[in-house]
Amino acid sequence: MSGIDRILFGDNQFFGVNHMSEEKARAQQMRFRDTDSIIRVLDDAYDRGIRSFMCTTHDEIGKVADHVAAHPKRYEGFRFLPGMPYAHKYANMLTELGVVGTLKAVTPGGLVDTVARGAKSTFSRDLGELTRMLVDVEMARFAQVETPVVFMQNVVTDLLLGLGAHQFFAEFADHVHRRFGVEAGFFTMNLPALVDALEQVGIPNPIVCCNYNKIGFRMSGGIGAYDRVLEERPVRCIAMSVFASGAIAPAEAIEWVCARPGIQSIAFGASSDANIAATIELIQRFDGARAAAG
Repeated sequence: MSGIDRILFGDNQFFGVNHMSEEKARAQQMRFRDTDSIIRVLDDAYDRGIRSFMCTTHDEIGKVADHVAAHPKRYEGFRFLPGMPYAHKYANMLTELGVVGTLKAVTPGGLVDTVARGAKSTFSRDLGELTRMLVDVEMARFAQVETPVVFMQNVVTDLLLGLGAHQFFAEFADHVHRRFGVEAGFFTMNLPALVDALEQVGIPNPIVCCNYNKIGFRMSGGIGAYDRVLEERPVRCIAMSVFASGAIAPAEAIEWVCARPGIQSIAFGASSDANIAATIELIQRFDGARAAAG
């Protein structure tokens, strides 16, 4: 898979995201209230061999990117895999500031071309142009770090999928390639439908990150449909939510996902060095067992 390791580290735990437990989510959010607390965990992950960080474009992640850029020797080979546009942020800003206020807030001073294109998209209601503007703004925070793949967030991906607006997938992929020299990836809660759509607009062998777990948690269409896609179609698949937000025991979850040869990468989040080490050990153990079995 171009630019992507077997094991990826995610950021949900830093921002109070837990789809099974609001109590756990609140506890995590309280724990990671500042950039330093996030960096300490990323340092643990880096020291355990993790080199790829799958993240949102939350303001705190921008500060993390600044920190990594300021210490290149400490983070040699470290890569960010951001997902954008960060829909939750803009939804909140639209509610508080309105359309004009949001455009002013997200557009840094001096980016005249971005402002002009943003204004045009507001009046013409050109969703593709607005998306490109937001991607340009959010990518500015990652200008000094390595970002081999930029993902479309699942809120946007699945909205476009539901609307049948598949051409925007091709426009997004073309834009990030031409403007930033990177590949496009897509988060989704519906792997089978998305792969169909991407093939229709000329994106073969796409990079897709989706939930993939033993109980079918948040897997639209079910495990069988996902397995068939990996068996029959060229897809560079990244499995996330492999523990189903804690519903599956770690060893059971990792053994199951490692047994699926079509899954090329596994993304996980953890908030302690012990959990990071344990998850890496499980992936390596079950990968090794599968390889030994031929």
